[in-house]
Amino acid sequence: MQWLVLGVNHISAPVAIREGLAFSAAQLPEALISCRALAGVNEVVIVSTCNRTELYAYVEGDKLAVLQQWLATFHRSTVTFESQHFYHYRDAEAIQHILRVACGLDSMVLGEPQILGQIKTAYQVAKSQQVIGKALERLLQHTFTVAKQVRTDTEIGSNPVSVAFAAVSLSKQIFSDLKSATALLIGAGDTIELAAKHLRDNQVAKMIIANRTVQRAHDLAQTVSGQAIALSDLPHYLAQADIVISSTASQLPILGKGMVESAIRKRKRRPIFMVDIAVPRDIEPEVGQLEDIYLYCVDDLQDIIEENRQSRRNAAKQAEEMITIQVAHFLAWVRSQEVVPTIQQLRQQAEQHRTEVVLKAKKQLIQGAEPEQVIEQLANQLTNRLLHEPSRQLKQVDAEQEAHLITAARQLFNLKDSM
Repeated sequence: MQWLVLGVNHISAPVAIREGLAFSAAQLPEALISCRALAGVNEVVIVSTCNRTELYAYVEGDKLAVLQQWLATFHRSTVTFESQHFYHYRDAEAIQHILRVACGLDSMVLGEPQILGQIKTAYQVAKSQQVIGKALERLLQHTFTVAKQVRTDTEIGSNPVSVAFAAVSLSKQIFSDLKSATALLIGAGDTIELAAKHLRDNQVAKMIIANRTVQRAHDLAQTVSGQAIALSDLPHYLAQADIVISSTASQLPILGKGMVESAIRKRKRRPIFMVDIAVPRDIEPEVGQLEDIYLYCVDDLQDIIEENRQSRRNAAKQAEEMITIQVAHFLAWVRSQEVVPTIQQLRQQAEQHRTEVVLKAKKQLIQGAEPEQVIEQLANQLTNRLLHEPSRQLKQVDAEQEAHLITAARQLFNLKDSM
């Protein structure tokens, strides 16, 4: 049996190839059943995200070519799998790769937590289709435990490495509790949407979303329980904002010094934290000169993000060491499972010997033999039967194997060196 990983990711292949090999949620059940039906593929899980498609399989023999062909056939792909875009791992390397992926060490954003949730979802889908057995079940449960341990014991996911996350994290440093804060978001693009979700997750009291197209602001506001306004209404709402995050495509500043001064007067000098993520800038630089205004631009955030990236890189080194240890632990479990059939057979053989000699002893007792003599014969016969074959094998071993087998026998029977 062999562990096998076959995949393509953001490092190995461009998006044109990745999207051609991706599995939609609707396709996964059919794909899992189809893949499991291949001869020699005993268990399989498919992980498919925007950045990777990977097959995790437990197979009989070398099934790499079979899985490659199946992947191409399922997607009707003409991609050549021997190209540099694809990778595969076997056994210990496959286990290590799965652990690294789950811990975010193989992600585009180092340490990102989403991939663990995506692997858990892939596991649940595979389980629902009954294509997971004892091997992958144990491996993935071990993977989830290790990923949790890495996140608990290292700083791999503690520091923000996206602009939106950094902006929200910085606001938490200024306003220790966002539950009483009002946030004004200017724009409705991807960065603002991500910032809105981070603010919602941090339970900000109120969100106001301003955009040139009010409908887009309304659509985003609905997803985060916020309020949508037009850009022209900013002067009427700015005074309510404790936090302002702006990211638009405007070529001219949207917030000028005069508008902000007016808002500060209405707030009776209560401070405003502002983050201008836009390039060109949405907020006039002179605004940062005002008292009670804390203005940060995208370059300020980049410095924070780079510091956090370095922190994550340091944590990643610690995580790699933990994974190396955990791979060894899992392989030890695998080896213990491989010896189980031998132990079972050995015990069955011993049990058969015991049954035979006990039956013989009972017959002797019925016939009137002396109990003490019967017990003595039973012990001798059982000892001889149990040790006959190991003794015979040791006597017949050739010179080349002798030292190795004798050492193994002494270890197996826990024989101490004679004085």
